[in-house]
Amino acid sequence: MCLIYCLCFFFLSLIFLIFSVFYLINNLVYIVEFLLFNFNSLNFFFVILFDWMSLMFMSFVLFISSMVIFYSEEYMGNDLNKNRFIMLVIMFVLSMMLLIISPNLISILLGWDGLGLVSYCLVIYYQNMKSFNAGMLTALSNRVGDVALLMAIAWMLNFGSWNFIFYLEMMKTDYNMQIIGYLVILAAMTKSAQIPFSSWLPAAMAAPTPVSALVHSSTLVTAGVYLLIRFSIVFNFHMMFLLLFISSMTMFMSGLGANFEFDLKKIIALSTLSQLGLMMSILALGGYKLAFFHLLIHAVFKALLFMCAGNIIHNFNDCQDIRFMGGLINQLPLTSTYFNICNLSLCGLPFMSGFYSKDLVVEFMSMSYVNIYIYMIYFMSIGLTVSYSFRLVYYSLSGNYNFLALNLLSENNLIILKSMSMLILFVVFSGSMFSWLMFSIPYFICLSSLMKMMAFIMIILGIWIGYEVSKFKISYSSLLLNNLTLFSFCSMMWNMPILSTLGINYYPIYLGGKYSMFDQGWFEYYGSKGINLLLKKSILIQILSLNHLKIYLLLLVFWLIFLMLNL
Repeated sequence: MCLIYCLCFFFLSLIFLIFSVFYLINNLVYIVEFLLFNFNSLNFFFVILFDWMSLMFMSFVLFISSMVIFYSEEYMGNDLNKNRFIMLVIMFVLSMMLLIISPNLISILLGWDGLGLVSYCLVIYYQNMKSFNAGMLTALSNRVGDVALLMAIAWMLNFGSWNFIFYLEMMKTDYNMQIIGYLVILAAMTKSAQIPFSSWLPAAMAAPTPVSALVHSSTLVTAGVYLLIRFSIVFNFHMMFLLLFISSMTMFMSGLGANFEFDLKKIIALSTLSQLGLMMSILALGGYKLAFFHLLIHAVFKALLFMCAGNIIHNFNDCQDIRFMGGLINQLPLTSTYFNICNLSLCGLPFMSGFYSKDLVVEFMSMSYVNIYIYMIYFMSIGLTVSYSFRLVYYSLSGNYNFLALNLLSENNLIILKSMSMLILFVVFSGSMFSWLMFSIPYFICLSSLMKMMAFIMIILGIWIGYEVSKFKISYSSLLLNNLTLFSFCSMMWNMPILSTLGINYYPIYLGGKYSMFDQGWFEYYGSKGINLLLKKSILIQILSLNHLKIYLLLLVFWLIFLMLNL
């Protein structure tokens, strides 16, 4: 069954890619309307938007999901509910498809909510307390964005239609309608996990690794960025300023946190968060095409990075701690090679696919009118990206083997290797290929030699810092002894998981326990459910008990004194 879905998605992705190139060259846009039903004089239409952007994005989503499903055939091979897992993944992809091709806020909400609901089912797939907590945090964080979209839908009643694609220019000039822009930014911030909604993204690592490969590359987390790309015409100065500040802080925070993390999947998840901050910030500077370009290139190498991590975790008996790894280049040579290539692409090393998007993003930012804070935080974030990537390489691929002496590390699983080998071609070649396709007119970059070399300097600096950080030997006992230190603060994403969970929930849950009788009603509390309570605390038993007897005797004496005084 996996193979059939994989082939269908793969051929569909090829067809969409050919059509997207054709639409791009000829500058075509098609809007298709289906009449669902009519009621008296009301017509209900379902609208689909086909342009080069939606077709290209669908092509990438289908290609990555086909490789992930093929990969899942082997990875989830021993799972009893493998078919259910595959169906959930397909529902996830179809929800994303609906979101991509919708120029209508109602159908966008359907796809948006579909992503949220299916992601909850996938996060709690391995059923334990950690997964349930992570799933609930993911679902409730995304509900904030759903509510923002619902409010935007209500506000769009002023236009008499929910096809936002026709009203973008009007929204920009009409000050009363700019509230839709703010609501869409809020929705995108929750789905793409910007500060203060960042804590759900690393928590969602409780899902199986194929899901992580799909979610963190091209589907759930990129939905917010894609929606903002569609609404980018609407942004005024204040919206762009807000988005730029929050996304730059997210980019820095996640890069810093990844340098203190020891969980292999969480490091890659924080890397995704950093790249989402980069996409959002370049979008806030006005480069929506550039943000889309980086979105596509990042999707491919991040999916492969998760696949390599999944193969390593499988071989290590589901151990994800990088301190137990080491010397994998000798044991898993092909996986380690792919892992290194993806890491170098993520760092933006020259002539890997990530270089073509990341270097252009940085130079575009350098050419923009930004202050020294944005300029410095951009380059610091690039340095941190390289730092955690090389720290990961030094911990896991080089040095001594640190796991069990009795082990079986092998690369005999051909299905996993085939799916990874298909993606590696895109990781190496897609950057140059799509930069030629998408940017027919090249960007004019005019910078001094120092500013031009700044990105390369930060990469070299990041490699050195990553090597130095990898030599720190930090144990769990030292973390527990110093859990209020700067180390703990940085590794806990500036205490955001605590603020998102216990910080919000503690007092409502505590008060809920205290006032449960008001919720149930007095009759229920002292009636059907409280019969045992009444038997235990009946007046007869209370009088007979020694403690209460003293109180009643004292009351009797007071009553007698009161009677005598009245007489």
